[in-house]
Amino acid sequence: MSTRASATRRHLPTSPFQPAPPQPQAEEFVPDDRVTHDRYGMGTVLSIEAGQWATVRFSSGQVLSVATIKLSKL
Repeated sequence: MSTRASATRRHLPTSPFQPAPPQPQAEEFVPDDRVTHDRYGMGTVLSIEAGQWATVRFSSGQVLSVATIKLSKL
């Protein structure tokens, strides 16, 4: 058996065993940013918690804490 690390292996471009592509970075949000969410629609950022969660007031009147990866800036 070989003790080489898998990081040194070459992958063929057509191989189905490619490493997963890196996740896209979440956008940076600040209070009063206008955002949209796939399920809840448009809203306004009220606050940011730990850079990964945002408290958003949606146009329906709901105030929810949402993961920033789920939001898009308008």
